Amino acid sequence: MNISSNTKWIIGLGVAVALLGAILVATYQPDTLGNNSATMSLVHNLVWLVVLIGSVAVHWRAQPGQMLKYAALWIAIGSVIFIGYSLRSDVADFGAKLKAELLPHQGRIGKNEISFQAQRGGHFVVEALVDGTAIRFLVDTGASSVVLSPKDAKRLGFDLKRLSFDRIFNTANGTVRGAPVRLGKIEIGPIKLGDVRASVNGAEMNTSLLGMSFLSRIGGYEVAGDKLVLKR
Repeated sequence: MNISSNTKWIIGLGVAVALLGAILVATYQPDTLGNNSATMSLVHNLVWLVVLIGSVAVHWRAQPGQMLKYAALWIAIGSVIFIGYSLRSDVADFGAKLKAELLPHQGRIGKNEISFQAQRGGHFVVEALVDGTAIRFLVDTGASSVVLSPKDAKRLGFDLKRLSFDRIFNTANGTVRGAPVRLGKIEIGPIKLGDVRASVNGAEMNTSLLGMSFLSRIGGYEVAGDKLVLKR
């Protein structure tokens, strides 16, 4: 008995649908098929499977050469997506390391901590949100409090003419005067502190200082080689 080409296509399509349907059903756990949502999801996927295979079969018969090109293209796209998804954690980790190298002041956030790479000279520069404004600090464990440069104090809204510079501080550059202030909130990655004691320096400074009035209140900090870790 001779079987027409159309009949062969129909039989082949039916076998392909049956096989792929069986594979799809096998991926579902038996105990989940009693759930209405799981059953509806399975039916939905099977319907789309039939439509997809039927569409491929029709186009294949019409233009097999072009369908091969499309199939190769979609296989390549699917492979790239699959590989990218499989390596997503490695890509994210590489991105975080690259960012830490290019923007060391922004740090690398971990679980309940944030780490910073030392800059030239071995100094650690940290970017923090102070009452919503981004301020860069030089970490200085020798400073008893957070010290704001006049420029950064103005950015935070302090009127220098209204401040009382009645505090005397002994620094490596000599004796300077400072005005005591309070900062509403300092945020560095996962670390958030409110009502932080600080002072505004009476003389110009290149960078504000992140001192012990902040460092002594967080969960801890440590320096290992060229890496600083601040813990929540």
